[in-house]
Amino acid sequence: MATIYIDNKPYEVKAGKNLLEACLSLGLDLPYFCYHPAMGSIGACRQCAVKVYRDENDTKGKLFMSCMEQVRDNMRVSIADMEAREFRAHVIGWLMTNHPHDCAVCDEGGSCHLQDMTVMTGHNYRAYRFDKRTYINQYLGPFLNHEMNRCIQCYRCVRYYKDYAGGKDLDVFAAHNHLYFGRAEDGVLESEFSGNLAEVCPTGVFTDKTLKQHYTRKWDLTMAPSVCHHCSVGCNTIAGERYGTLRNITNRYNGEVNGYFLCDRGRFGYEFVNSAARVRKPLVRSQLPEASDKYTALKAASSAIKAGRVIGIGSPRASLESNYVLKKLVGEDNFHHGVSDVDHDLVEMALHILKEGSARTPSLQEVEKADSVFILGEDLTNTAPMLALAVRQSVRQQPLLEQVSKANIPVWQDAAVRELVQTEKGPLFIAHYTTSKLDELATQTYFDTPDAIARLGFAVANFIHPDSPEVHGLTEEELGLAQQIANALLAAHNPLVISGTSSGNERILKAAANIANALAAREKSAVISLVVPECNSMGLAMLGGHKLESAFEAVLNGYADTVIILENDLYRRASAATVTEFLDSCKQILVLDHLHHATTEKANILLPAAPFSEADGTLVNNEGRAQRFFQVYPTPEEIQESWHWLAELGTIMADEQISNWQGYDDLVKSMAEEIPALRGVKKNAPSSDFRVAGQRIPRAPHRFSGRTAMHAGFNVSEPKPPTDPDSPLSYTMEGYRGQPPSSMIPFFWAPGWNSVQATNKYQQEVGGHLKGGDPGVRLIEPAGTAAYSLAVPQKFVPLGGHLYMLPLHHIFGSEELSNQSPPIMGRIPAPYVAINTADAIRMKLDEGDLLSFSIEGQAYQLPVKTSHTIPSGTAGLPNGLPGVPFAELPAWAILNRDIKWKQQPQTTF
Repeated sequence: MATIYIDNKPYEVKAGKNLLEACLSLGLDLPYFCYHPAMGSIGACRQCAVKVYRDENDTKGKLFMSCMEQVRDNMRVSIADMEAREFRAHVIGWLMTNHPHDCAVCDEGGSCHLQDMTVMTGHNYRAYRFDKRTYINQYLGPFLNHEMNRCIQCYRCVRYYKDYAGGKDLDVFAAHNHLYFGRAEDGVLESEFSGNLAEVCPTGVFTDKTLKQHYTRKWDLTMAPSVCHHCSVGCNTIAGERYGTLRNITNRYNGEVNGYFLCDRGRFGYEFVNSAARVRKPLVRSQLPEASDKYTALKAASSAIKAGRVIGIGSPRASLESNYVLKKLVGEDNFHHGVSDVDHDLVEMALHILKEGSARTPSLQEVEKADSVFILGEDLTNTAPMLALAVRQSVRQQPLLEQVSKANIPVWQDAAVRELVQTEKGPLFIAHYTTSKLDELATQTYFDTPDAIARLGFAVANFIHPDSPEVHGLTEEELGLAQQIANALLAAHNPLVISGTSSGNERILKAAANIANALAAREKSAVISLVVPECNSMGLAMLGGHKLESAFEAVLNGYADTVIILENDLYRRASAATVTEFLDSCKQILVLDHLHHATTEKANILLPAAPFSEADGTLVNNEGRAQRFFQVYPTPEEIQESWHWLAELGTIMADEQISNWQGYDDLVKSMAEEIPALRGVKKNAPSSDFRVAGQRIPRAPHRFSGRTAMHAGFNVSEPKPPTDPDSPLSYTMEGYRGQPPSSMIPFFWAPGWNSVQATNKYQQEVGGHLKGGDPGVRLIEPAGTAAYSLAVPQKFVPLGGHLYMLPLHHIFGSEELSNQSPPIMGRIPAPYVAINTADAIRMKLDEGDLLSFSIEGQAYQLPVKTSHTIPSGTAGLPNGLPGVPFAELPAWAILNRDIKWKQQPQTTF
């Protein structure tokens, strides 16, 4: 720690920080633009000037840019010095010379960092009276709006997009005060993280196009803390509503998970909530639609359950609470995971590895600190995008340790660090059967079949520790690569192994576990990160349940005749023929969901479930972190959480335990007591009776407007605000105005800080943890009892007339809910099948030709895309893509023509 004096007051701060960061961490207001906690300092905007003195006898001092000045003991600084204040005022005046006077129509108006800093510096009147510089704006795709005339040349956008996120198609052009930040030509921004520009930009140059289409000011949004439902990483989000529709998703800072950023699927995939395909009224098929209401639907559902032999099918996209209540309602023996059998086994194995292995699983922020990474069988950009972004930062760790620290350059001094490091990267090894966007960072890439990837992983583990089984039959190149990877992991301070379920191969998971356990046996602080398919896949596995296939068998063999399906389209979990046969064999089908799909069409009774924006619940992410999401706005009585519907059914049926629940808190308490693995869920967020000084926490900011006018068409009197029995949050702007517990922060705001930059007021230190700790409770810690797996696979052998079909994943297209969002729809690729280039030549197929094949009786005819990396004898089929029927992959595909394979598959390095 260092003692510094700011305007003659002593403060204790961390040594080595830059002065701007130290001032902000102390709660002092100092204007800035180009600095960002995740990207460091470059001193471009000159807005954060302070006066620095040599010692207590120095009365003159010198102006320094605080973001470029390192804190040192006994440092003397003045923020309030008149010369520093005048300098800052002149700088903001220069920056505003060409800025348009359009705050009233700007989408960033009222939540703009430039507005805040202008007010903070006292710049009230503009002296410039001449023509302003103007630019032509660009079309950047369905996510972002571009208004270049508002730019103040802070460089944040290109620093984030190019340096941090690795984008290639946005840059800065021209020079001096005529800089242009955009693409070389109009077109869709290619980065999967482009939406963060809307929050990174301190002005209105890049704004959320989906919010613009809703014509809503940010201060008029009702907001609540939420969790992204579009992958297993569990990024924290803020959901904003107006007039009963969801209007935008923004980042909710979590120092352990997503930090300051979101991927584009998480940010723009929310529009399914507003879809015309929403289920908004209960439906009983035996009655006329107009006769169906909540009470008739509940009566019909309870009668069907009482009269039948019932099984329940859960869902990895439903909350822990909803799955738990369904399990209670039907009984433990009758509860089934609503996932494919392959996914069921793989997630169970991932959970076993994390619980019984020797290596713990890291948070995303820990991933960024890894200095050697080995990825087995995962295309992270498409299966866990924010994990891929964290890996991008990790490749800088070794150069930072070896070069930057030795040169005594602070890591926050971004321009100097990048100039010193240049293109140097730490060790990153990727083994997969297709290319990924992380390949450009990799030390070595290895493309082969899933079994070959597993064999390589087992060999790496054996080189690290001889107790792991040896692999026979590897080529010299494969042995050399395995040795290289093992050496890099052993030499690292924080080695990281990443794998997951998306390749559909359990032996890849076992190989990854062996590597992590071998590193732990060598006393390395290794960590292992495993990607699972959906937002609550890990929570569903921890809850326990049977396979989906056993549910099918129970009905087809006459052991059950009634099924309750929870937020699940079974046509995405098994073949269409199998699901249709199952549903047709059911006497009664009760479905709870918020979107119409093929399964709801088969329902005898359909109950409208609330999506995440209209529900309270808990998700468990891939690292075993339980996180609470909160209802953003009240809904009609006929729409409610699935757990609420099921609890009402249990009460009607006089289930003793369910009938005793008085609300959400009792449900969570019951779940935590009954399932030891979920005991920590009780600590996830304060109970619903939590108050601060007797007040609830408001969902709406204090500038919220039009509350009476919004309903004037129905009633000119101000309506009584609805109450929320399930959380301490209120649906109004009234309530506690201080900082709530971190798990319940509905929005970031502080006096003088109306933009998202107000996050710094909620942190223990800038860029660090939130005050009171980051949201979420870790439920899994490794026991260190697992033995090495001995399941080394054999070499892959192609089969004549067949292709071994492997799953391919797309950030836009593979996830069910975001596919219903119009902005995402425009980014979904057309259906295709990817085959090896040499195989295509032998089959006399050109790019775009149709390939006919069948998998388990399901016929396919898809255009061909050729690939140099997919191994010969295999092919890639997009997972979940609209227009591609479900297949449980990997699986052998039978070709409609006989192919004679003339050569063995070749490994590509």
